[in-house]
Amino acid sequence: MSSPNYITARGLERITREMRWLQRVERPRITAEVAWAASLGDRSENAEYIYGKKRLREIDRRLRFLTGRLDNVIPVDPASQAAVANGRILFGATVDLVDEEDRERTYRIFGEDEVDVSQGVLSYKSPIARALMGHEEGDEVSFRAPGGSRNVEVLAVRYEAQAPLPDDLFAIEE
Repeated sequence: MSSPNYITARGLERITREMRWLQRVERPRITAEVAWAASLGDRSENAEYIYGKKRLREIDRRLRFLTGRLDNVIPVDPASQAAVANGRILFGATVDLVDEEDRERTYRIFGEDEVDVSQGVLSYKSPIARALMGHEEGDEVSFRAPGGSRNVEVLAVRYEAQAPLPDDLFAIEE
């Protein structure tokens, strides 16, 4: 049995929207292009046909990957974590930190499928998130980073409701 895949409700919605879009929009569109390219005759030097078949394989591979990610998914609402966290850092936390150089940073600890380091979203399996789990405001935390051992101080811990996904993300026109 594989390990659980914790994810926020918003992350789960993003994955299901992407799967639906791939199945209902992108794959049928590429299939039609491949059928048109095949109707032109010689397929051995038909770039549209060759590229279309390659794109179909990529879509199918992505669908298999996303389906596998959903096999052990456990959705967690960050806003509901506040009731059980008692000020501790758990999955879904938004954490304000200060490092050794007095740089303040804010990180959100979410699922592996939601990582966006440029937006401050870390995987709960990342070294810093694993080190922070269970700590509280005011704690000093040490962790091993690729550049060596690092120390941070937890300034604040909060659990926020997530904004809904934009309507145009993987939109399907019906």
